[in-house]
Amino acid sequence: MAEPHPILSLDDTVHQRIRLGILALLRSGVAMEFGVLRDQLQLTDGNLNRHLKVLKEADLIETRRSTGRGRPKTWLTITDAGRSAFDAELTGLRALIAAAEQT
Repeated sequence: MAEPHPILSLDDTVHQRIRLGILALLRSGVAMEFGVLRDQLQLTDGNLNRHLKVLKEADLIETRRSTGRGRPKTWLTITDAGRSAFDAELTGLRALIAAAEQT
């Protein structure tokens, strides 16, 4: 029996391009403020919020609100599960590229 095609290893939650970008930016393990993430990915607040909700429900990211001087800020970090899911996605993408280059 043939090995499953590499595309089958990709995770639909992670693979969506905005969510993949969010996880890529958070992969370093350093907390990132909502506005910085929004600006890096050139998104609206609403669009970013929608993708963060999906990632949070999948336990791939954590959010923390801080209040100090001025407006409250939302800080985002990747979870261990998020790091593992992102790394697995990269492995799947590498396998997909290798398979495509063999044909």
